[in-house]
Amino acid sequence: MPGSSAAVPADGAVNPAKPPFLGFGLGLRAQHYDEILNGHPPIDWFEVISENYMLPGGQPLRVLDRIRERYPVVMHGVSLSIASTAPPNFEYLGELKDLARRVEPKWISDHLCWTGVHGKNLHDLLPIPYTSESLDHVVSRVQLVQDYLGRAIVLENVSTYVQFNNSEMTEWEFLSELSRRSGCWLLFDVNNVYVSAFNHGYDPHMFLEGIPADRVVQFHMAGHSHMGTHIIDTHDHPVCDDVWDLYVAALKRFGRVSTMIERDDNIPPLDELIVEVIRTREIAGRVLQPAKDV
Repeated sequence: MPGSSAAVPADGAVNPAKPPFLGFGLGLRAQHYDEILNGHPPIDWFEVISENYMLPGGQPLRVLDRIRERYPVVMHGVSLSIASTAPPNFEYLGELKDLARRVEPKWISDHLCWTGVHGKNLHDLLPIPYTSESLDHVVSRVQLVQDYLGRAIVLENVSTYVQFNNSEMTEWEFLSELSRRSGCWLLFDVNNVYVSAFNHGYDPHMFLEGIPADRVVQFHMAGHSHMGTHIIDTHDHPVCDDVWDLYVAALKRFGRVSTMIERDDNIPPLDELIVEVIRTREIAGRVLQPAKDV
């Protein structure tokens, strides 16, 4: 049966080669298909939601085939449910692997969370307790998935609204150990760190300093809804000033990292999102000088 962790070396590295730096990208959304195909927007790469393209055939796949001929692509999932205690969903993993074979993404990412129970997908990214038991479990699940896919995956920190009293470590300690033991890479969502830090009352710079710099291969930049007493990660607004400031700190901490703008609702015209993509590029250029190739 696929999924034995025996294929993962003792140091956790499925593929020791770090994914390449792609530049400054955007989440691919159907509203922008025509503009992208008919023009040459100044975007370095696109991130696609894996589940939107996992059905065989259809217009989305045909569009994706054309876009990937012109731009590097990465796959980003929302239903891997890597922290679930339910049996692994090999039907889902098979479809994911088939899509990866077709798309040839630079990497495959998903979230450190669980997304359902008793076979029902709740379509939400649900938090986990940061305990040694949870860590052992998620490490084994990551190794299983990586063994099945034949590649290291990338895992993202999620926005959270509750914490578990039985947690034994911080989120950044958990992510660091998970990456070290499983060999997975990390997607550092700058907005999610800001949201969770506000909701739970900690300094987001502690999160930055707690993550190993050599394991981060991607940044997400997104907007949120500030409710006064708490923040909801809605991805339906432009990136706010405080998140831009945290992006500067992340660049100083992690260096040159593939960065993208993520927008999932209230999606504006492509030109408006390109303004944010250009801003990520310009900020990185200033912060990382004298790196001439940024």
